[in-house]
Amino acid sequence: MFTGIVEALGKVKAIEKEGTNIHFTIQAAFTDELQIDQSVAHDGVCLTVVEINNDQSYKVTAIRETLQRTVLSEWQPETIVNLERCVKLGDRLDGHLVQGHVDITGTCTKIEDFEGSIKFHFEYDAPHLTVEKGSVTINGVSLTVVDSGISTFSVCIIPYTLEHTNFKSLATGSKVNLEFDIIGKYFQKQFQVYQQKSQG
Repeated sequence: MFTGIVEALGKVKAIEKEGTNIHFTIQAAFTDELQIDQSVAHDGVCLTVVEINNDQSYKVTAIRETLQRTVLSEWQPETIVNLERCVKLGDRLDGHLVQGHVDITGTCTKIEDFEGSIKFHFEYDAPHLTVEKGSVTINGVSLTVVDSGISTFSVCIIPYTLEHTNFKSLATGSKVNLEFDIIGKYFQKQFQVYQQKSQG
């Protein structure tokens, strides 16, 4: 479980394909503190550390399901990645409850600079929902929804967040990983079951 508060930026150093899997070697400042089998969120995707190297890098593996549902298949060497280690029981929950299970990818459609905050607009093709002032995770960053539409939403970030995440590399047309609020997903699923029973 994660909080959506980015702990560090990592860099993709190597990519190795094996069957339908892809192994990513990530360089990160906290590598020395990692352990094999530890979970780390990479742009919001929970991946398991399978190897630790002596050059401040470690290896994780993404399977076919993960690659199809996220933007990881588009990563290249030198790609900058938002990283967060799993939360410890008793820690402050500064963001919101994030599972590290990306629901779908979205596309940045517009960026507005208000000289103090930056507003990012996104769209996605899915039945998922957002609500104004609710939470959403974008590339592993916990953010508050500003405008909520049907398959569209926007968020605002402060300059600090822009500087310390890979949001500074986003442009119109960029694809991002989206994880919607778990409470909203359970509510939506329950409503769908209710509708099916009512129609049946």
